[in-house]
Amino acid sequence: MNKSEFVDLVKQVGEYETKKEAEKAISAFVAAIEKALSKKDGSVELVGFGKFETVLQKGKEGTVPGTNKKYKTKDKFVPKFKAGKGLKDAVAAAKK
Repeated sequence: MNKSEFVDLVKQVGEYETKKEAEKAISAFVAAIEKALSKKDGSVELVGFGKFETVLQKGKEGTVPGTNKKYKTKDKFVPKFKAGKGLKDAVAAAKK
């Protein structure tokens, strides 16, 4: 599903009158998640849906194929989502 199809779905499910209103709601949700996760120890837990959080991803070492040149990436924080029981159950029921 692409963004346009998702906006149509949100318009229908959320009973918005226009696609613009639905897109505004999606943008507000995404902006709120981004703002919450960019705080130190930021996480957002939506009971029954899931948890958005940031985790530290350790730097990695590797070699460039062909040149055997070594490189190392730095540690960084990355977003992570863990689905809740309600979402897992809904997906499992829909896929049967």
